[in-house]
Amino acid sequence: MITGFEYPSAFLLLLIIPLLFLLRYMGLLKQLYFPLTIADWHGRRFRWKSSSFRVAVILSRLLWMISYAAAVCALAGPVSVIREKVYISRGTDIMFVIDTSPSMAACDIGDGTRLDIAKRVICMLAEQEEGVALGITAVGSEAAVIVPPTLDRHSFFERLDSLVIGELGDGSALGTGLSTAVYHLVGTAAPKKCIILITDGENNAGAIHPNTAASLAVENNVSVYTLGIGTIGSVPIEYVDPRTGKVFSGYLESQFDEKALRRIADIGQGGYYSAVDMAELQAAFSSIAAQEVVAQAFYYRNTPVRYYDIALFVSGCAIAMAWILRRLYLKELV
Repeated sequence: MITGFEYPSAFLLLLIIPLLFLLRYMGLLKQLYFPLTIADWHGRRFRWKSSSFRVAVILSRLLWMISYAAAVCALAGPVSVIREKVYISRGTDIMFVIDTSPSMAACDIGDGTRLDIAKRVICMLAEQEEGVALGITAVGSEAAVIVPPTLDRHSFFERLDSLVIGELGDGSALGTGLSTAVYHLVGTAAPKKCIILITDGENNAGAIHPNTAASLAVENNVSVYTLGIGTIGSVPIEYVDPRTGKVFSGYLESQFDEKALRRIADIGQGGYYSAVDMAELQAAFSSIAAQEVVAQAFYYRNTPVRYYDIALFVSGCAIAMAWILRRLYLKELV
């Protein structure tokens, strides 16, 4: 959206249009023409074939004026300013360890799967916490860092959206996921670092126990928060196995060991949260962000975006349409 002009004085050139009309009205600037009345030689006088020709003439003149006005607008330098907050000090590093086992395909806490709702709320948090570096570690039977801690929200959202249920197997190697996240947080210079484990199950794969991984996190000044997502009991589930393409559909007896998740959070000096709906999930993330907040220095950078090329394009289109009307439709030679 245009918010101003770099050279507003250029709009004075628009006064030429009413000035020309005024001079012509006063008779000081008359259009040069040579009258030729065919009727003097007993021929037919000129007549418009239809009212559409009159409309075409008026429209062509209007297009010429629009073309001139758009050219003047381009000369004035239309511009908008994007104000961007630039942080000059490091904030908190948050690594999301997200369970991608098949049980995360259960639809019991919103209008999507547990994984979909978790993604949606993570995106909300990312948009609110601009100066926080965010990363993703996906957990299945194995664990892998999908995004290391970064301030690049575009890359973060893109990789978060690409998470697929079952892509790392049908288990939950929570300990492996936590230790992998710790490994990627150790080398950062952030004043605060934390891990948010999002799962709906219990550790049933991997060679590292979650309690051991939580202890490793504390030794490296990383807090661990655990979030149990979903309801207990029989819940509908449907997902496509990314490896075989087979569709699984039915009901899942949902349960997870809340005591184990609380124990991980206690060892990791963080906190445990449970969420059975989207509101509780948002509240949990907001609470964690508030506990891990860090004061950051920043300044505002104004970046101009110029639109003169669009104005020139409009001017060119208008003059081309006027030429087509006069030359091809009205059959004028000039």
